[in-house]
Amino acid sequence: MIVTLRPTLFRKVTIIGLGLIGGSLAKAIKDNRLAKEIVGLSQGQQTLTTALKEGIIDQGYHDISKAVANADLVVLATPVGAITGMLSSIGPHLRRGCIVTDVGSSKQLIVAAAQKYLPNNVYFVGSHPLAGSEKSGVANAHAELFKNATCIMTPTDETHRMARDRVKSLWAKVGAHVKFMSPEEHDKTLGYVSHLPHVVAYALMEAIPPEFLPFAAQGLKDTTRIAGSSSQMWTDIVMSNKKNLIKVIDEMVKNLSLIRKAISTDDQKTLLSVFKNAKTKHDSFS
Repeated sequence: MIVTLRPTLFRKVTIIGLGLIGGSLAKAIKDNRLAKEIVGLSQGQQTLTTALKEGIIDQGYHDISKAVANADLVVLATPVGAITGMLSSIGPHLRRGCIVTDVGSSKQLIVAAAQKYLPNNVYFVGSHPLAGSEKSGVANAHAELFKNATCIMTPTDETHRMARDRVKSLWAKVGAHVKFMSPEEHDKTLGYVSHLPHVVAYALMEAIPPEFLPFAAQGLKDTTRIAGSSSQMWTDIVMSNKKNLIKVIDEMVKNLSLIRKAISTDDQKTLLSVFKNAKTKHDSFS
């Protein structure tokens, strides 16, 4: 019996940032045998120790130049605020033909930084897997995180087709459904469906006096679950998409003002109309 080995998609993959997303991607790549070697970069020794002990990565480094040396794919899985700075640091250490992608929750600033800082012989294509949890860290990483999730890729007219196709294949092979958007369309869309909900969850928790929280039922916990996400990470995301987010916050304030006015004037007709419309939208996607 002849056994045919499935060819790997990449020889060496370096993942910079071994949090929930980076760690889960490393696990998924390993489980699906998509790379011969997986290298992790983290400034935290405990993170590297855990990742190595659990077999999530094959090698771990604190040093950028050592981590990315001879990699044919580099994935930037740090917080958004660090990705743009990382793009300016890794360029001189990348081999010719290396592909760079990211998992950032906003795209325009990241794509612009990649175009500015990366060498012409290195190929960048933006990615954003719509997967995650309020939990964080490599200890919570799991290979199934991307199964049936949507991954938005944001190639531009300057994106190398080979790089786009190989990164698309990576996300598809770890279980994600890939969609393409421009960086501008991505940031506008995510401002509504991701960034605004987080801001609202944080604002709602901030509005509730702490002495009332012991009386909260499951409804409040469900509504504000994402307020348990990393405050630093979401500060970075919000500031990286502030133009779009200010617009959608203004629309949210307008809707709250409408509801407030309907309540204060006993306008049940308007209140019922707003609630029914919201329920119809909710039911259409849930």
